[in-house]
Amino acid sequence: MRFHTIHTGNFKLDGGAMFGVVPKQLWSRTNPADSQNLCTWAMRSLLVEVEDRLVLIDCGIGNKQSEKFFSHYHLHGAHSLDTSLAQVGFSREDITDVFLTHLHFDHVGGAVIRRPDGQFVPAFPNATFWSNDAHWDWAMNPNAREKASFLSDNLHPLQASGQLRMVQRTGRVTRNAMGIEGWDIFFADGHTESQMIPLLRHDQGKTTAFMADLLPSTGHIPLAYVMGYDTRPLLTLEEKKLFLETAATEEWTLFLEHDAVNAACTVHCTEKGVRLHQAAPTWNELHGRS
Repeated sequence: MRFHTIHTGNFKLDGGAMFGVVPKQLWSRTNPADSQNLCTWAMRSLLVEVEDRLVLIDCGIGNKQSEKFFSHYHLHGAHSLDTSLAQVGFSREDITDVFLTHLHFDHVGGAVIRRPDGQFVPAFPNATFWSNDAHWDWAMNPNAREKASFLSDNLHPLQASGQLRMVQRTGRVTRNAMGIEGWDIFFADGHTESQMIPLLRHDQGKTTAFMADLLPSTGHIPLAYVMGYDTRPLLTLEEKKLFLETAATEEWTLFLEHDAVNAACTVHCTEKGVRLHQAAPTWNELHGRS
């Protein structure tokens, strides 16, 4: 496997919502807020070259929603999905698979574009889009808490395209998903139903995990630092504990979708629990590669 960090841009969200019950005095040490209590967050994808496939994990917020919608999220930064793909020598047409960890708008919005005639179509014409039945049903019939995060413009065009396929969940961990050897999935249900966390096995036993919203940033590593957006926060606590203890013991690399500074990190066990060990702006830098 080869990994490429794909930046799709930054946005802002309320710091209190991102850290739940944790006081601002504590979370602002790692994620400082502006005068409106907003923190900057990345929307970072991971491009994986594996076998004869080119897989993009998540695809940012996109650009098809209204100006009023985007005004709530203060999009900023020099990066975009297309420019980031071009920097590593690829385009949308090269993508064979788009793996969607879950269907909240900041993870799936870039999967659909608006054509000049106003029609919404998949943004990756040659790709298969991957979700799972439980989460797809959850998104198509949303609860009142998450309804604003599941946009029909992001979902119906994928369903109508014939390019959508479902991963079959076989337990907490599903092995060799999408028919790819070493592409395992940890299913996490605390943030939303059946969020998929890819566990990518590579380089003779090493693992890189794409953390999505199970661990948005290095600032969320302590167990109690759980987002107010999570539908089942106590379950998130259990999932984080299991996941991070395993990641520390087995020395996994954690790829961070929303951390504004660091794209990848490792963790280790301390007297206070699992804590940050090392972090870097890209996966390659963390591993000393150019």
